Amino acid sequence: QVQLVESGGGLVQPGGSLRLSCAASGRIRSINAMAWYRQVPGKERELVAGIVSGGSTNYADSVKGRFTISRDNAKNTVYLQMNSLKPEDTAVYYCNADLQYWRGGVYFSSNSWGQGTQVTVSS
Repeated sequence: QVQLVESGGGLVQPGGSLRLSCAASGRIRSINAMAWYRQVPGKERELVAGIVSGGSTNYADSVKGRFTISRDNAKNTVYLQMNSLKPEDTAVYYCNADLQYWRGGVYFSSNSWGQGTQVTVSS
């Protein structure tokens, strides 16, 4: 019923920048919050940054001052601008959305995940 599609990952040198995008599609009624998580092999998935419908944001301490999360409510899209990238930022980045969608005339709440996009920071 709802799909989250990420894009923008890739290989970048230390100190470089990348911009991730995540577009939500489907019969969406509203999106309360969107966030970016990341995961490396052998570790738990961790929150990188989040943004609620009113625009308030929060960040992991490790990315404060380097990453910026933003959203386009009209496009149901969230972005993650990543600057001054470090090798330790290497991970699979996942988009997450807390939303409501329509089905059969009724709306349902859902916490949805994208498929993930690889970010590799290496020289």
